Amino acid sequence: MTKDQRRKAKTANFGILYGISAFGLSQQLDCSRTEAKQLIDDYFAAFPKIQSFIEAQKQFAREHLYVETLFGRKRYLPDIVSHNATVRAFAERNAVNAPVQGTAADIIKIAMVAIHRELKQRGLKAQMIMQVHDELNFNVPVDEVEQVRRIVVENMQNAVHLSVPLIAECGIGDNWLEAH
Repeated sequence: MTKDQRRKAKTANFGILYGISAFGLSQQLDCSRTEAKQLIDDYFAAFPKIQSFIEAQKQFAREHLYVETLFGRKRYLPDIVSHNATVRAFAERNAVNAPVQGTAADIIKIAMVAIHRELKQRGLKAQMIMQVHDELNFNVPVDEVEQVRRIVVENMQNAVHLSVPLIAECGIGDNWLEAH
């Protein structure tokens, strides 16, 4: 898969999950509305449980005025019962987004703590310097690169154990662009 194919797949996947319209998806992917609508329809046909997940999240939010991550962190959504359709629709998108993105944030924080702890325990000079979504960036002395790579990948992949495996990739370079 090329980087562009991966980018388009992620755009479609997250866009559809969070309620993007055929028009919005066509704009994002630079394709016709007909193609975008077909992609959305095919997506829900291939993954029917996602539609029920989306509806369950919205219903839970309407009943409790919050949603939560896999680890119990709550996002309060009082606007989920708003009489203003635009305000309510925004809260509904958050009812779906917050548990997914929030769980991802929880997982990377768990991994960050474990990685930091292991780097310290081993007396390594490598430093975690930045997090961007699901990526971590490190400054690593050349002689520690392989050891730190193993520590980072192992801790990211084993931060939590879910029904599907977490897969981590590691890029190495003199800067963030090169590491990609």
